[in-house]
Amino acid sequence: MHAFVGGLHLSGFLFEPIIPDTIEALALIAPDFVVPGHCTGWRATHQLARALPEAYVQSSVGTTLHFGVRGT
Repeated sequence: MHAFVGGLHLSGFLFEPIIPDTIEALALIAPDFVVPGHCTGWRATHQLARALPEAYVQSSVGTTLHFGVRGT
């Protein structure tokens, strides 16, 4: 997978317990880029940044992403 872009909806007491499992599964997929949306939640976002530092991209309102072809 080249990029995972979007919200993971991992905030709140119901979803925060599955943060480690979600990050483990995402790490197995090993995307080149992980760009979590705001609904991912700050706890999950921080854990993603620590777990996948080379892939993690912080986004905010107005962020524009351009993905090129590998090797170019």
